[in-house]
Amino acid sequence: MLRHQGTKRTYAHNVKLASLLGITAGFVNAAGFLGFAVLTTNVTGHAALFAERIAFQDWATARVVALWMFLFLAGAFVSSLIVSRIGRNQQYSYVIPILIETVILLTVALLGHRYNGSLVDKELFAGSLLFAMGLQNALVSLVSGSVVRTTHLTGTFTDLGIELAQALQQKTEERPLLLSRIKLRLAIIFFFMCGAVGGAYLFHAKGFYAFLVPVAILVYTLVYDVLRIRLKRFYHHWQNKIGEKK
Repeated sequence: MLRHQGTKRTYAHNVKLASLLGITAGFVNAAGFLGFAVLTTNVTGHAALFAERIAFQDWATARVVALWMFLFLAGAFVSSLIVSRIGRNQQYSYVIPILIETVILLTVALLGHRYNGSLVDKELFAGSLLFAMGLQNALVSLVSGSVVRTTHLTGTFTDLGIELAQALQQKTEERPLLLSRIKLRLAIIFFFMCGAVGGAYLFHAKGFYAFLVPVAILVYTLVYDVLRIRLKRFYHHWQNKIGEKK
């Protein structure tokens, strides 16, 4: 679902991507907010908070919020840089950003109980999650050709509204493609919300150990793609050996 890019990508690949990483982002969004009282998957709300803190001359908080916005940007930059350096058409170009995100979420899961509510702790924990979500958002956007974005729903709802309006006006032959886009938007929204509900519920039940769930999803995503590549290679190698014996 991650290794297929460009013309090799299909609708099914995008749905799988939207489901697994949408759940991950929704989970982090809800659990991160409950744990640190900070929105950790987008920067829209932080822009308003930054302006408010500047207006009240609360420079310490304004500095932290500015850092959070920068870290989301830095995550997107690092993810894009890694993919471009390795090569967008390389089979494992997505592995490093996903591994970095996994390590960050695992660290929060194991060390989050040490969070004491201080501004410094909030700066570190929330900032690391924003960096991880910047990584994921850029990676998903690059892989899917900007068709799928998983860390926030603003653009998805906007696109869905536009496409619903177009579906009422488009000619019959254009409707199938448009309907597939609508289904994809609905899938992104649905799985993000499922992740958010699951994150809220499990955080109340298990605390910061709940972050082990998105860690498991990311590990599964990597194993699913990498293992399929290896199994296909093994199968083709085995078929070739049989052909040579014949």
